[in-house]
Amino acid sequence: MPHQERVPIQSPCGHAREVRLRAVERPAKECPDCVAIDGSWVHLRTCLVCGHVGCCDSSPNRHATGHFQATGHAIMTSAELGETWVWCFVDERELSP
Repeated sequence: MPHQERVPIQSPCGHAREVRLRAVERPAKECPDCVAIDGSWVHLRTCLVCGHVGCCDSSPNRHATGHFQATGHAIMTSAELGETWVWCFVDERELSP
């Protein structure tokens, strides 16, 4: 059952000020972009600027990275249960343990 979970950012970068979401639903249900094209995903990620859910870079379509490239929203987190890490695409570094 999905539930809202706080997002820890313990070593912020300059892009962390763009974060709007302080809690995300884990686990996320699906990658809407994959569903739209009848695709599949491995793991899901949530954009902490707008809440968009996309699939990880191990997935065939890499929608989370595509979302960053299209929007410039640099900060995302895992949408998987038990994973609370946060990543900055621009600085290419983890912002939490």
